[in-house]
Amino acid sequence: MPALDLNRRGYSIDAMRLLARGVLPRFAFDFADGGAEDEWTLRRNEAAFDDFAIVPKPLNGAGERDLSISLFGRRISMPLLVGPTGLAGLFWPRGEECVARAAAAAGTGFCLSHGSVCTLEDVAGVGASPRWMQVFIYRDKEFTRELTQRAQQANYDALVLTIDNQHLGKRERDIRNGFGIPPRFGPVALAEMSLKTGWFWRMRTELPRITFGNYVRPGETSDMKTLAGRMASLLDPAMSWTDVDALRALWRGPLILKGILHPDEAREAVERGVDGIIVSNHGGRQLDGAPGSLDMLPAVAQAVDGRIPVFLDGGVRRGADIVKAIALGATACLIGRPQLWGLAVAGERGMAHVLDIYRREMDRVMGLAGLRSVDEIGPDLLNPPAGPSARSFPPRTFIK
Repeated sequence: MPALDLNRRGYSIDAMRLLARGVLPRFAFDFADGGAEDEWTLRRNEAAFDDFAIVPKPLNGAGERDLSISLFGRRISMPLLVGPTGLAGLFWPRGEECVARAAAAAGTGFCLSHGSVCTLEDVAGVGASPRWMQVFIYRDKEFTRELTQRAQQANYDALVLTIDNQHLGKRERDIRNGFGIPPRFGPVALAEMSLKTGWFWRMRTELPRITFGNYVRPGETSDMKTLAGRMASLLDPAMSWTDVDALRALWRGPLILKGILHPDEAREAVERGVDGIIVSNHGGRQLDGAPGSLDMLPAVAQAVDGRIPVFLDGGVRRGADIVKAIALGATACLIGRPQLWGLAVAGERGMAHVLDIYRREMDRVMGLAGLRSVDEIGPDLLNPPAGPSARSFPPRTFIK
């Protein structure tokens, strides 16, 4: 898509989502876009932001705005990072490397998914920083140690332990489409791919080679079916705080827990030496009926009490959402699905465009609200929260 068309047609994150839906086969779009079961939690992640309004103070004189923040001793350009999403390489060739380069160019950080197509070493070779690595607790504790040591050797800046994916959620769009991990391209999927000529043409040589790069071991088969089976069998549903302690002892850099919703777990994380937490419900892809991430953010932030950074993941679709999250106690936000929509539309350029949308929107909101820096964003910026029955603003709409 020409740059002019991307600026004109990809004018918002929701517009990028619709563009992605137009270029992707149905199974690929729904894999990225869908959630678990009735998708209530997925919808709530976005709708929760509508419970708050920003009350501006335009006479503060915010002619110039500084969006940057300090994070683990590094300065990043804005309080937004790219979160981990699996199989980015299904949306654009070597998608994870595209994301890393775009994040670096935007002056912010990214987290690589354990289920990436590119290996963690290949992505580290891009040179983008700060870069974080996602890991899980596995039955084979030696494999957890192996991935952690590989991340250390590849100079990843932080380790992100995801704790809410030990049992796979029931993702009914994928069931309806006959899509699984690994992808099985039956007659319907093949017909869909043939109609999405742009995607199919650029992916034609990649599809046979798509695999989970971090799970390939020397001398073993790298086919996706074998690796997917290994991944499912490796995850340990009996994961506990003992495993967190063991990982804390092994990893020398910042350790971040992703998937915290309960204030008690946030408090425990601080006491056990965790360096950051991500308030997240896995984008509504796991426990349907869990609260929206923003619903739990104030209580979690209160439990942490400023001792470590608190990040928000889930439903961030506007620059105003980032501002609201910070006002409610977040240090920064992470995005998941929007990176896949950007990749699907225009690869690295599409990812860069997504980040630029957030940056420009946040800058505009801060200017209109009279905010000169992120440090000036506080709870007094928002009106009292309105419950769902008393919401003053129309709810967002969702298109499946």
